[in-house]
Amino acid sequence: MDTAFNSHNLADLLFPDTEDGTQALEARFPPRALPSGAMVTRFAPSPTGFLHLGNLYGALADERLAHRSGGVFYLRVEDTDEKREVPGALEKILEMCGEFGLALDEGATADGDAGVYGPFRQRRRAEIYHICAKELVRKGLAYPCFCTEEALDEIREKQASVKANPGYYGAWAVHRDMPPGAAAELVRAGKPYVLRLRSPGDPARRVKFTDLVKGDTEFPENDQDVVLLKSDGIPTYHFAHVVDDHFMRTTHVVRGDEWLATLPIHVQLFSLMGWPMPEYLHTAPIMKMEGASKRKLSKRKDPELALDFYRAKGFCPAALKEYILTLQNSNFEEWRDQNPAAPLSDFPFSFKKMNPAGALFDMDKLMDVAKTVMSRQSAEEVYGGLLAWAEAYEPEFALMLRRDEGYARGILSIGRGGPKPRKDFGTYSEAKEYMAFFYDGLFEIIGAYPENMGAELLKTVFGRFAETYDPRDDNSVWFEKVKAVAAGIGFAVNMKDYKKNPDAHPGSVGDVAMALRIAVTGRAQSPDLCEVMRLLGEVRVRERLNTAQGVTHE
Repeated sequence: MDTAFNSHNLADLLFPDTEDGTQALEARFPPRALPSGAMVTRFAPSPTGFLHLGNLYGALADERLAHRSGGVFYLRVEDTDEKREVPGALEKILEMCGEFGLALDEGATADGDAGVYGPFRQRRRAEIYHICAKELVRKGLAYPCFCTEEALDEIREKQASVKANPGYYGAWAVHRDMPPGAAAELVRAGKPYVLRLRSPGDPARRVKFTDLVKGDTEFPENDQDVVLLKSDGIPTYHFAHVVDDHFMRTTHVVRGDEWLATLPIHVQLFSLMGWPMPEYLHTAPIMKMEGASKRKLSKRKDPELALDFYRAKGFCPAALKEYILTLQNSNFEEWRDQNPAAPLSDFPFSFKKMNPAGALFDMDKLMDVAKTVMSRQSAEEVYGGLLAWAEAYEPEFALMLRRDEGYARGILSIGRGGPKPRKDFGTYSEAKEYMAFFYDGLFEIIGAYPENMGAELLKTVFGRFAETYDPRDDNSVWFEKVKAVAAGIGFAVNMKDYKKNPDAHPGSVGDVAMALRIAVTGRAQSPDLCEVMRLLGEVRVRERLNTAQGVTHE
């Protein structure tokens, strides 16, 4: 063994093709020329193909913080775990960003990278990681570890037997103090190794830290010799995270609070590299009620965690995005009430309004938000979204929508606009159900006729109304004809009088209108019946009334 062999020699042996130092990287990726206070944030998913509510929650916070401050929002693909990568995952990630209006300024694209701070796929950044790792080896702050899995298992067993803290540290770190020359001999012999941090941390020392969501905290220094580079030269999350956020000049990191346990490692790595830390915002998980207690939404138990769940149900992206803002910022709902027509980009999003304890997911609340959002959209917007959904999930219905686009838009226009638009549906799947009676192929009687109207009386009502029906009538003329039918069969014409003395009449004009509604729409609730009849057209209305005259009371 060459006793003169030192850490510099070892660094050159481990990284023979890496000549530049970190100063060259500083020049290659200089600080961004941005206004004071501008934030640089990143959406950094793993390409596993499973996109969930938590991904959208974090990405929306990242996008709002960056763009509200005049900063940069970029996409970084954390693909160091090749075994979990799913083909086409990047395309799904980009599709999600487009679907929810998360405008990316830089980052990975379907064709490569956009922006000078790339590459934005971690597996393409090996040279950058190796330059940084080489510097740590030279400083004696990193070393090759040749332990096999079996050897690591044996260490864990010994630690358990003596009740020592688990991990690879101090006296338990077998290769921590191996002389550089001895390590070099094993490397030259082809012995597999990982590169570990030689941690100078002492758990007896405490680190004070301020998280922008969680507030002030403190934790013991990291003493674990964590793996920096795996045996294939690809970094672990810890090392890649620190290197990438520094050289991409990230100023604010939004991530789930499950990463809080790793914060001591990241604080230490930034310090050892001599780099300033970004600000951290650790967000609590989205919770749901299970019985009388709360629990975290689970991939295994909760289908509503996956974004595909909302696509299949037909939630429009704008509704889901707006609902998430109600979870993220406590003042969003008050702002929306005061600014019902304002675009979401006008909302003064702030990390100061984020709940450190986490938000409770409420499907009923989401449905309310979805109905409100859908009611504010134009018929053209709803038609476009509905058609796209139907083509993916209800192709036969999509054909109906395409067959007469003007008719479909006319249906969706009923009750739309004005200060109090109708809120008949909040999802595209509900829109199909809402629109079904307008199409003969989907029409069916699902409502019940008034109990006080037998089959013969119903025939009389439908026949008499058909005699006077004119599709050119406006609402007032139309309703006068309904009242005339009611009067002709002895029913009360004035609803106020009927309510005061219901025993004076066998029924009211409301019962007549309900019978007509059931006959024409098949249901007890529908938009304005005069408008519905006008849109259905005279032929279809008369056909349904004729059919209804053969009805029998069930």
